[in-house]
Amino acid sequence: MRFPSFWRMQMMGWGCFYLMGIVGSIPDIFRRPWVLRDNAVSLAFMFLCSCALHPFCRSLLRRAPSWAAFARRAAVWCMAGGAFAAFATALTLVGFKKIVWPNVAGKSAQYAFALVLWCSLYLSIKQWQQSVEERERLLRAETEAREARLSALRYQLNPHFLFNSLNAVSTLVLDGNAPAATRMLAQIGELLRTSLDNEVIPEVELAQEMAFTERYLAIEQARLGERLQVDLTISSETLDALVPSMLLQPLVENAVRHGVVPVIEGGRIAIESGLHGGRMRIVIRNSGPRRAETQKENGIGLNNTLERLRALYGANQQQLLVEWPESGGCQVTVELPFRKAPHTQETLPCER
Repeated sequence: MRFPSFWRMQMMGWGCFYLMGIVGSIPDIFRRPWVLRDNAVSLAFMFLCSCALHPFCRSLLRRAPSWAAFARRAAVWCMAGGAFAAFATALTLVGFKKIVWPNVAGKSAQYAFALVLWCSLYLSIKQWQQSVEERERLLRAETEAREARLSALRYQLNPHFLFNSLNAVSTLVLDGNAPAATRMLAQIGELLRTSLDNEVIPEVELAQEMAFTERYLAIEQARLGERLQVDLTISSETLDALVPSMLLQPLVENAVRHGVVPVIEGGRIAIESGLHGGRMRIVIRNSGPRRAETQKENGIGLNNTLERLRALYGANQQQLLVEWPESGGCQVTVELPFRKAPHTQETLPCER
């Protein structure tokens, strides 16, 4: 949704306010035609005061105060602005010597009240705008999650993976190892069912995401045998933390494809999670050739993951870092805000 600019809304709002003043002064216009001039002058100074209040309101909104706190602080500035507008209007219209100070005091209160309404309206519009933008951001995140789930078969069960897995099943059957072949087919079916049957949500608990990733690794281990070694170091305090759904599997698949499969003796995949500085950190490492010998560096999976992280958390609240250590292999580090599911937060006091 495209919102009107601040200055466009300023012109529209104060223009409507001026028209209301003219309509209210219609009975006096013919007897006192200077009423139009007086209204225009007073409106001009109130307009200037509202422009001066704008930076203050904007900086105050950044601190996210409550409505009451915002109103208290704005009222002080509005009273000062109202007094200035009333004095400047009287000085412009009648000159300093003819100023009637009681009238100026009364006008100051009226103008201050109008500016308080202006600040309240500004706050309401900004909060509504932020809520709409937040809903749109969540909708985009849900759309990204839905698209990620629909494209999961491309990242997780792409033709190469399915071909190799079914080849492995065929080899097991020819070797007379029917139980192993049946078990591997069941694992492939379970991975497919999990991909398509689960509810589409932007975030899931890390424990659920790890369960899906381990199903994928089980299939790869059945296919590659002892060539694929897996190390999992998942901190217990992060198991109920929220992470984007389908976050790990594309990254792990890249690690297997580029760090283990090309090497004759195979390799190792390590997945770690922990808290660092109050933020969630997930690290995926793989052994393998050094960077100069690797294939394409940033594939579809990495780009897709980065776009989804930006959609969910914004540009500054997340990080995806890809590194190639001198010793070889690749390391992908993901940092996210540490948040738990609502039900987890509610049960924490009871668990203590």
